[in-house]
Amino acid sequence: MASRASIGTGRAVGGAVHRHQQLSKQGLLERAFTFAFRGLVYAQIWEDPEVDLEALAITPDCHVVTIASGGCNVLSYLTADPKAITAVDLNTAHIALNRLKVAAARHLPDHGAFHRFFAQANRKENIAAYLTYVRPHLDETTRRYWEGRGLIGRRRISGFSRGFYKRGLLGGFIGAAHRIAKLYGVDPRLMLEAKTIEEQRVIFDSKFAPFFDKKFVRWLLDQPASLFGLGIPPAQYEALAGDEPDGMSAVVRQRLEKLACDFALADNYFAWQAFGRGYGEGADAPLPPYLKPANYDSVVDRVDRVEIRHANMCDYLDTMADGSLDRYILLDAQDWMTDEVLTRLWSAITRTAKPGARVLFRTAAEPTLLPGRVPQEILDRWDYRAAESLDYTRRDRSAIYGGVHLYVLK
Repeated sequence: MASRASIGTGRAVGGAVHRHQQLSKQGLLERAFTFAFRGLVYAQIWEDPEVDLEALAITPDCHVVTIASGGCNVLSYLTADPKAITAVDLNTAHIALNRLKVAAARHLPDHGAFHRFFAQANRKENIAAYLTYVRPHLDETTRRYWEGRGLIGRRRISGFSRGFYKRGLLGGFIGAAHRIAKLYGVDPRLMLEAKTIEEQRVIFDSKFAPFFDKKFVRWLLDQPASLFGLGIPPAQYEALAGDEPDGMSAVVRQRLEKLACDFALADNYFAWQAFGRGYGEGADAPLPPYLKPANYDSVVDRVDRVEIRHANMCDYLDTMADGSLDRYILLDAQDWMTDEVLTRLWSAITRTAKPGARVLFRTAAEPTLLPGRVPQEILDRWDYRAAESLDYTRRDRSAIYGGVHLYVLK
């Protein structure tokens, strides 16, 4: 039986995703996505926090508002020393993961334990650390989530002893992609053997590029449900496909090529997640900012500035005073939204934004989606940093988005 929390998540996500009649083809796809989105989707967030930190230019007087997702970026933003961070999310599993990370930062004894828990996330010692240091400080709802059982009967917290980054909708999608690739004689972990970007290019061209010419692979990627594992609802699938004449397989190939070939493996933990299903084990393995040893003390000292809310972004903004917020991170959530919801969101952002406030978001397709959908009188209040946005898009190591967009209040 579905838990009350998962049903609540489904209703909340459905309110954001559903655009068509229930029994129409698109309506059925939307409801299938809502069902898939009830549990954990992102064990790790897939927006590059280093790009975010540069674009946001956070200062010590900033109140940052962000969609929580997997929580990696929420804690990474602490390295910029903001006054406060409010993280909101509709997904109860993401809320539980964020609260677990905050409690772990507060109460695990040292960086070694913190690193083992979230960077390795596959050690039995993590369960003992959870029981000793973290569990006593969790609220009942969060504790009940982690000690509850998943579909295969194991307690969810056991994921941190078995490879947590293989969990969730995205982890399952990556695992399925690995299995399909191996059926065609390609082991994705081969990419991790490359020592230079030049070697990465050779491996991609010889091993991965031909994979996308397979009829079954092309057919599979042309099914909107095939990308639910990336957290992509039907409306975003349509935007991602765009006008590409060769279909979705060409889009996915282009994004994977960027991930594989545009950034050195030594500097891109997103590639390690995609090709290795976890972070690297070595001392020099790339990590998100919140897990780097040099940032540990800052994260621990500032973690009490983080507030986690199970809420819709619009609903949260409606509770805030005029001119009270400084930075907004919307991830790719706007790709899901109707024009009506977009207008409500940007009306609330504009009302609550201080002069010089910054809004950062990503889109599946390349262009910003706001012109023609949000009233011009609202957009006229904002300066779209087009050249900077193109540069951030180019440098975003996650490589899966068509555009990274920055708006600054005039």
